[in-house]
Amino acid sequence: MVPEPEDGRFAVAVSRVDGVTVLTLAGELDHDTAEPLREALEAALAPGDRMVVDMAGLDFCDSTGLNALLHARLSVQEAGGRLELAGLSGPVARMFRITGADGVFPVHADVARALRPDHS
Repeated sequence: MVPEPEDGRFAVAVSRVDGVTVLTLAGELDHDTAEPLREALEAALAPGDRMVVDMAGLDFCDSTGLNALLHARLSVQEAGGRLELAGLSGPVARMFRITGADGVFPVHADVARALRPDHS
């Protein structure tokens, strides 16, 4: 379920699906809204955990949002886990392509595909 941004700009929801931590984002991820994502990623981080960030509900992501995800990727890797992205589309997918970040993260078409057993 995609969270509804309380402030009308950004929301993040955390759930566990089949042993995988899923962070579902909605709205605009930028300098003013990146802190809730950082906090959610930090709170959800567990040693050896696999995390999937569902970005299908994200309308916008700037360099601050990208940097928050890159930093989280390193933290997850240091803890022996893996951070993956799902549902990149529109301007968000374009920004990840232009910066080459789509080559840094495992990227899935959607969360359902990310959670398939052959992707673990």
